[in-house]
Amino acid sequence: MAVLIQEVICGDYAFVIHTKNPLSGDTSEIYAEIVKGLGETLVSAYPGRAMSFIAKKNNLKSPIVTCYASKKIGLYCKPTIIFRSDSNGEDLEGYAGAGLYDSVLMDEEESMVLDYSNDPMMVNKAFQTSILSKVAEAGKIIETLYGCPQDIEGVVKDGMIYVVQARPQV
Repeated sequence: MAVLIQEVICGDYAFVIHTKNPLSGDTSEIYAEIVKGLGETLVSAYPGRAMSFIAKKNNLKSPIVTCYASKKIGLYCKPTIIFRSDSNGEDLEGYAGAGLYDSVLMDEEESMVLDYSNDPMMVNKAFQTSILSKVAEAGKIIETLYGCPQDIEGVVKDGMIYVVQARPQV
């Protein structure tokens, strides 16, 4: 059994990138989703939609928004660490199994009702394009480094991109 212990970056947004579009299978475009706060609302069964976009790998500066966010809840936390079990080796009762991972924050997250009316990702086109382009660029760089399509998780904090996890996309 392995447990990853990692610092949590308390960002403004969290994202998941697929460097091969999982909806179309197109390897020439990046598909990504982004939410406010912690990525748990993106990767778990929280109601609503994440903002999603595609970006052609040969034109990362022109991302195309395919869905605007409708998630009602955002999760936030103070600086803390997260524990992620690798249950490929051993299943723990009450935690994810069968090769899945389960993450547990050391400190409890805070749930907040989201207001998108002043969110720069929704109301400021230049900000939106800048952030989405940076996210897409990170995906392309990581795919190039590893030589195959990647499933990437990360955080946007103060306009900076932080990649916290990358693995081959299946």
